[in-house]
Amino acid sequence: MKLVFAPVMLALATAVISSTAQTSPPQAPATSPQHRDQTRGQVLFSRSMDENGNTTTTRGPGAPAVVATPIADDRERQAVTFTSYDMEVHLEPAAQHIAVRALLTVRNDGKAPLAHVPLQISSSLNWERIRIGAQDVSFKVATLNSDSDHTGQLHEAAVPLAAPLAPGATLQLDVTYSGAIAQNAQRLVVLGTPDDVALHVNWDEIGVDFTGLRGFGDVAWYPVSSVPVILGDGARLFDEIGEHKLHMEGARFHLRLTDEFPSGHAPTVALINGQSVPLAITNGSEEVAGVAKAELSDSILGFETPSLFVAVRKPVEGSDVTLWTRDEDEATASDWLSAVPAVAPFLESWLGAHPRSKFTILDLPDAEDVPTEMGAATAMPIREISSGQLDDVMVHGLTHAWLRTAMPPPAWLDEGLAYFMGTLWTEKQSGRTKALESLAAGRQALALAEPSSPGEGAGEPLRQAIAPAYYRTKAGYIFWMLRDIAGDAALSSALRAYDSARDGNRNGGPGEFENLLEQSSHRNLSWFFSDWVDADKGLPDLAIDSVFPAAAQNGNTLVAVNLSNSGYAAAEIPVIVRTAGTSITQRVFVPARGKAVRRILIQGAPAEVQANDGTVPETEASIHMTKLTTPGNGPAATDGSDGPQ
Repeated sequence: MKLVFAPVMLALATAVISSTAQTSPPQAPATSPQHRDQTRGQVLFSRSMDENGNTTTTRGPGAPAVVATPIADDRERQAVTFTSYDMEVHLEPAAQHIAVRALLTVRNDGKAPLAHVPLQISSSLNWERIRIGAQDVSFKVATLNSDSDHTGQLHEAAVPLAAPLAPGATLQLDVTYSGAIAQNAQRLVVLGTPDDVALHVNWDEIGVDFTGLRGFGDVAWYPVSSVPVILGDGARLFDEIGEHKLHMEGARFHLRLTDEFPSGHAPTVALINGQSVPLAITNGSEEVAGVAKAELSDSILGFETPSLFVAVRKPVEGSDVTLWTRDEDEATASDWLSAVPAVAPFLESWLGAHPRSKFTILDLPDAEDVPTEMGAATAMPIREISSGQLDDVMVHGLTHAWLRTAMPPPAWLDEGLAYFMGTLWTEKQSGRTKALESLAAGRQALALAEPSSPGEGAGEPLRQAIAPAYYRTKAGYIFWMLRDIAGDAALSSALRAYDSARDGNRNGGPGEFENLLEQSSHRNLSWFFSDWVDADKGLPDLAIDSVFPAAAQNGNTLVAVNLSNSGYAAAEIPVIVRTAGTSITQRVFVPARGKAVRRILIQGAPAEVQANDGTVPETEASIHMTKLTTPGNGPAATDGSDGPQ
């Protein structure tokens, strides 16, 4: 079970529409049938559609100026990096209303000074006030067409600066905004997606018993700065989401939450950025709303979008897992917890005695809603699924929980290791062949994403990876290769030591993991990390050039295997020589753009030679077979066939 929604969104995006910024009056965002009361409080500006189908704007006193043409440009949007969020969030779930005041620290990561700071929020929210240095700033707001929000639009405030913000300089802004967030499937509906399907993907909303706000890519409930992109324009939207996560990595995040709930609907769980935070409840009455307060103190964001969940659910506790269920799903939860004892010993053998945090599962409102991950938490429907699927959910989620400390790990280690452990679990349950088949399912997408040579595309070094093909699929392959190179014990030892290092608030970057693995395996792995982690040199392209079997003493045969690699990444691969009754495997290093020869002594007449077994991803096939049809001395006649992987 894949706990990401992006592939679903991409599959649904079957039409291509323009990704330029909105320069004409915007269409009114479509909302679901469950849309409830509109925003309470002072109206700064509102939009409606007249009898001719045109959008009209009504401005209230003190509202920012609304302009048809955006003032900020993509250069400015790409230059802004948020380094700190300090937020006061007030929810009125009965009105689906949110009001926010936030202190934002931004940095100019561009090459030129910034005259404006573009700030974007969902088009269902309205900018009210922006201050710099305790002084109010007069600013203008434009509407952008962008599917990074579920409405398909963003409200962009272009904040003018008294003095340009120099490259590398930072600035603090005090911003206030509010509005209503209901389910909205506008971006999918315009592509022809059926309403019910679209709403199971775009389930974000503020509600009485469930508030779920996933963040940029679903709903921009916090300020962002992004390039407007549209679903259907290739993978641009998902690349922009990945860029956003990468730029947010390392930012400090502090949120104080106030939730005014109707009588009888006190929330029982709050998750902020996937972290469970305690709720302080003050009950009200039929006439007066109750108040729930929660706070996530100064934390550090990993490769993630900030998210906010508040819900009325029942806790079902396990040793390393907490499920927050709806009443109707409470009985099913016990089956889910039964998967934990089955997979926990396996994870302990690889990662250590205990996870760093609990794995939290929050029950979504509908059984067909698409799951989403938030660090060591997952929002997904708790419903009846097979025991194999339950095991997969627990292995993946608990791996994240094992890694989750105050210093979030890089995406390729966090997601790549969870993917790797999932394939190892498949190997344990169904054998190595099935595990490699599951690994190979993502190889073609990786091969398409990779540059054919380092000079023909930038690629994505894993530390800067923004696409799942890299930080999940390629990283999963990397752990498989390191397992075969270093051995299970050495890799497990390095993973445990890496987690301990991060407990001490050390950076825990790829360089540190490399050092730990070299210490545990007693091998120099600089060549591997140079080609596979620190830089993106594409994938190897291996071949068996020729095989020379020669008769030796006592019925043995000496088989000379000539290998070549036309790719730009070196690889250490298994080479297997088989007879009718036995086989011998040796590992061979094949340099980038180079050749290697290995002589293997085997008892009897060799029948075939295999290079690679699917553990090393290649641009084409990842299994190469040569049948030996001419016994005796001299070069063998071969069929040169490649396997299907």
